[in-house]
Amino acid sequence: MAEGKAFRALAEIDRDALESFQAGIRKRYSDEQILAELRASADRLGRSPTMREFAADPETTVHPQTVIEHFGSWNAAKRSAGLVPRRFATREELVRLLRELGEELGRIPSAKDIDARKGSMPSKSLYWHTFGSLTNALREAGFDLPVGEERLERAVEQGLELARRLGRLPKFSDWTEARKADESLLTEWQVYRMFDARRGAWSTFQFLIRERLRELGVDVAPDGRVGR
Repeated sequence: MAEGKAFRALAEIDRDALESFQAGIRKRYSDEQILAELRASADRLGRSPTMREFAADPETTVHPQTVIEHFGSWNAAKRSAGLVPRRFATREELVRLLRELGEELGRIPSAKDIDARKGSMPSKSLYWHTFGSLTNALREAGFDLPVGEERLERAVEQGLELARRLGRLPKFSDWTEARKADESLLTEWQVYRMFDARRGAWSTFQFLIRERLRELGVDVAPDGRVGR
């Protein structure tokens, strides 16, 4: 009986009155207030919040559904707040964000620039997984990388692959052997000279490879062994 009344009440709703009521509810929060709540929640979490995380944040006062009603979708609201959706459907969105970052900086973005914008930019690892390298992503975004920077990036990517095959950070002799089987590798001396052939040049290169592996979630032991 009660259910029947509810169905009748729903069917008999005055649509104009409903829209007026909903508009009044929405007016309780301005768009900017909602965006400020989203940004504050992201700051507390250290990342762009999901709807569930936002709803569970004890310091938020806005319900996720209110956010959606104002902006049309959860991801549209996060983009308006300068936050990056946790998942990206297209390469185009990743490329657009790189271009916008370049315009903001007035130069070619670096991996460090991306790191410094955690929450408003996707992770470096997402760019590497999607494009094969950050260099490829920057090229697709229309940036013209200097030859030296491009060569170093290429060397680090080759070192990354060799480290995974060997199960350890490559030594100078490992590189020499690997190039005998694959001439697409830069020579060990080309790599060495990138660091001015100074003392510790190869260990500096190994350090860069280790950092790249760590950024991709791969464990590297103090002795250079690489986790599988």
